[in-house]
Formats: sequence, C-alpha cells, structure tokens
Amino acid sequence: MSPVRRCSRTACGRPAVATLTYVYADSTAVLGPLATYAEPHCYDLCAEHSERLTAPRGWEVVRLSDGSAPARPSGDDLEALANAVREAARPHERAAEAGGKGGGGRGGDPMEVGRRGHLRVLRSPDN
Repeated sequence: MSPVRRCSRTACGRPAVATLTYVYADSTAVLGPLATYAEPHCYDLCAEHSERLTAPRGWEVVRLSDGSAPARPSGDDLEALANAVREAARPHERAAEAGGKGGGGRGGDPMEVGRRGHLRVLRSPDN
C-alpha cells in the first residue's frame, strides 16, 4: 500500500484529498479530486485548504467534483482539462487556422465586436 500523501500547505500534515493545478497562461486554477500520482507542478490539498481556496483577483477557479465515482482522475486528466480550458479561451486563433471563415468581428463571428477572456461582446441583431 502506498503512503498517504499530505497537504502541500506549509505546516499542514492532514491527508490530501484534492489536487490543484494552475494554468498561468489563462489565469485559471483547477481544483479536482486527488490525482493518482504526485506531480511536481501540482499541489495536493487537504479538505480544509481545498474548501478555503481562493484565487488572486482576475483569476478563475474551476472546481471539479468527484461525483463519488470509484475511479479517480489522474494528473493527465487534470492536465487535459486545463488544456481544454486554455483552448476554449482562444477560439479566434482556431478560426484563423481553419481558414478565417465568418468575417466581420473578432473570432470570425460577424456579431462579435469585442472579447475579454472567455466573455464576448455581441452586436445587437437589429444593427
């Protein structure tokens, strides 16, 4: 049996129940079930620290529930989720790579007039 992983927070010796991964490029913190293996770029947190987790101003926290499923996501699963969040934040780059169809606004959407992160400003259909 493998040893119990402990919370990564300084002076906390409680057992870890969640894994925290940062996606610095997107200013996103992803908190999910404890990863199968300890990764150097991830942080294991106890129940108390995972519940009290806050992110800096301007950052988004994505919390994944375990759903009481017997199988736990691996570090690769959390990294795949972080990559999906990163990819979703860049739809205008995908549109340009796909041939730039759509025209008009940013991101190839004729209704889109602005963007900040994952939020879009859309032109009124009446205009």
